[in-house]
Amino acid sequence: MDDHKAVLVEKIKNVIVEMIHYEDELPMISFSVYLSEKLGYDYTHLSNLFSEVKGATIAHYIILHKIERAKELIMYDELNLNEIAFKLHYSSPAHLSAQFKKITGLTPSFFKKLKNKRRNIIESL
Repeated sequence: MDDHKAVLVEKIKNVIVEMIHYEDELPMISFSVYLSEKLGYDYTHLSNLFSEVKGATIAHYIILHKIERAKELIMYDELNLNEIAFKLHYSSPAHLSAQFKKITGLTPSFFKKLKNKRRNIIESL
């Protein structure tokens, strides 16, 4: 893998982390358009490169981070599941719940009840 590819993949990861974890609101445009505009490359190129280097799709990487953000918001206990789903641009709380369970093996409500709430370190995703 050459340095250009590695640098671009790191930029993709950084934009996704910044977008999901550090911005108050997710962009109202699709993630593909957002990444293309932010990085100045066609999304197909970014997607193919990311998959080649990381062995996973950008979409899957985004889902992992959205679930980590959902965990964080659940732990803060300031928003209900409807509000979290809206904030993270899920089509419905049911969609968020299904994806949450697929990734974590737990429902959001069960996760909320856990006393020892564990989150993954962002860098390990």
